[in-house]
Amino acid sequence: MKALEAISTIAGKYFAVWVILISVIAFLVPEPFLGLGGYITILLGVVMFGMGLTLKAVDFKIIFTKPLPVLIGVCAQFIIMPTVAFLIAKLLNLPAELAAGLVLLGCVPGGTASNVMVYLAKGNVPLSIAMTSVSTLLAPIMTPLLLLLLAGQWMPVDAVAMFKSIIQVIILPIILGLAIKKFFPAAVEKSLTVLPLISVAAIITIVGAVVSGNAASIATSGFLIFTAVMLHNGFGLLFGYLTAKALGQNEVNRRAISIEVGMQNSGLGVALATAHFGPLAALPSVLGAAWHNISGPILATYWSKKPAGNSKEDSSVHPVEARL
Repeated sequence: MKALEAISTIAGKYFAVWVILISVIAFLVPEPFLGLGGYITILLGVVMFGMGLTLKAVDFKIIFTKPLPVLIGVCAQFIIMPTVAFLIAKLLNLPAELAAGLVLLGCVPGGTASNVMVYLAKGNVPLSIAMTSVSTLLAPIMTPLLLLLLAGQWMPVDAVAMFKSIIQVIILPIILGLAIKKFFPAAVEKSLTVLPLISVAAIITIVGAVVSGNAASIATSGFLIFTAVMLHNGFGLLFGYLTAKALGQNEVNRRAISIEVGMQNSGLGVALATAHFGPLAALPSVLGAAWHNISGPILATYWSKKPAGNSKEDSSVHPVEARL
């Protein structure tokens, strides 16, 4: 068991490395990965099930005790990222499927990796976890609605079908995870240390499946869409921080909101794009899975060396090691 825990720690710590490595391998040698595309939805469900296992009642306490930062952060998440994605797609004149895929990446909720980045950046971890949880629970409504408004000009959007997909691959696995934790708390507690390994394995399999299926498209338009993903992420981190600052939030909250807004649930983007738009539309989310886990640690490392100011919020008291 200790060996598994050690492997799990390494898997989580070097997540970005594994994503990049598997992307390169799947691009150069796509054949072994081509049969994995049919498992994307199941694999994402596994990741979300793990999220359900790690959620605690205390994660939602801040929503009721200090709701304003959560409200600011979630609103910024669903306003800044979709809008920026839409404008970048227009300015770069992306092909229809890639444009819809970028907007989709902007419309999904925050990713759980953001919680770890906020922890490393000395930000408000409870706020980050609350934002991830709330935006994820709102995703069945907000993601299809925003896509209908912003991506419909490029690709047909079946909002009802997308709503059902999000319920199936996000909400139900989380509920199942919560239920398992309630009835088998001791077993769940013992398994938490290996959750990063399971999550990393699931996500890199998803990445490998999509990259292998789009190797030719990546060769022709990879640089363009990677530029779009980098700009999208960068503006999300910047505008998230500036929004929090403009609305009077302290430094630990600004860092949490910035990272939470800038880092998306790329796995959900891949699953929804593959199911509803086509494999090429999944490319922005695949590249996002890699880039978000490069930019996030870079920013977190920078902030970790900067004082966050005096605050009653103590980000160190909330363990996030079991999260991705």
